[in-house]
Amino acid sequence: MHCRSLLGAALVGMFGSMLAPAAQAHAFLDHAVPAVGSTAPPTHEVRLWFTEAVEPAFSAVTVTNAAGDRVNDGKIAIDSRNPQELRVRVEPLKAGVYHVQWRVISVDTHRTQGNFSFTVG
Repeated sequence: MHCRSLLGAALVGMFGSMLAPAAQAHAFLDHAVPAVGSTAPPTHEVRLWFTEAVEPAFSAVTVTNAAGDRVNDGKIAIDSRNPQELRVRVEPLKAGVYHVQWRVISVDTHRTQGNFSFTVG
């Protein structure tokens, strides 16, 4: 009988540890338009999709050109149909490399950040 108790405890521990990462999920960048590392036509908007819903009031996205000049106004819009998508308006982009830095707070209050570049050409 003692062996069954140990086996049961081991199974509970194993399944509990498998579920723990899901409870501690973070919002990571899933994809973006323009795509990470891509060469894209001129655009007036950068869109980012995350793996979790995000809180736009506590999130930030900055888009800069190769000289380091900011080309967005700092305002973030969230898609009302998809709380995992953020949108930022940018001034008309000329040919060149652009850098996107993002920092988001997911609805479960975890903070993540990252960056990527794309080229307009």
